[in-house]
Amino acid sequence: MIRISKNDAPRHTLLAILISAIVCLGALPSVLAQNKTAPAATPAEQPSTQILSDTLHYDDIKRESTFTGNVVMTRGLMTMNADTLILKEESDGSQFGTGTVKPGKRVFIRQERPESFEVLEGVGERVEYDGRNEIFDLIGQAIVTRFICGQQFDTVSGEKVRYSQKTDTYEAFSGPNSANTGGRVRSVAQPRARTDAAVAACRAKQGTSTGNNPLPPLAIPSTNPGKN
Repeated sequence: MIRISKNDAPRHTLLAILISAIVCLGALPSVLAQNKTAPAATPAEQPSTQILSDTLHYDDIKRESTFTGNVVMTRGLMTMNADTLILKEESDGSQFGTGTVKPGKRVFIRQERPESFEVLEGVGERVEYDGRNEIFDLIGQAIVTRFICGQQFDTVSGEKVRYSQKTDTYEAFSGPNSANTGGRVRSVAQPRARTDAAVAACRAKQGTSTGNNPLPPLAIPSTNPGKN
């Protein structure tokens, strides 16, 4: 069992060492097994995960990490902000996490799609992450907004909004703790022609026909965005 706080040592160095050690130890059995068998096809490379926080409590027996204080998790082109993140690892290496915030605040998630100049931003009172299926559930006062080239386009909201990184799709569910009156789901979508025109204009503005240039930066709110 390991406990690290920001008062003990430089946070970034200790977190980097600990996370690297955990990853290496978890990967060792599979590496040894591969050496005993014929070479296998190279699997698709998984995006790296970085987590910054004020404190980290790691329980080796439970394979559970608890990050607290201004938590920022970055996985590929996805960023999540929360007050607390509990991350559990299964025997197959899959990770399952739950991010929470203090009352009156909301978890924040941002997902970039550079190929189409899009950014998805979501807020909720809690977020649950299924690493095996690459699914995020924003729960409680949940809202997801799509931006194209820095301009707001579509919004979906409800008690829970689910986003799939694998398929780039999202769905919303109603409930008493919805972000909308009467617990309903609310969706505002722009015509496809307008979104296509926005992407084309952004591509032309950046002088590329591939759509791979970096997206214009968007201001990342704190974990206490105003309710819509």
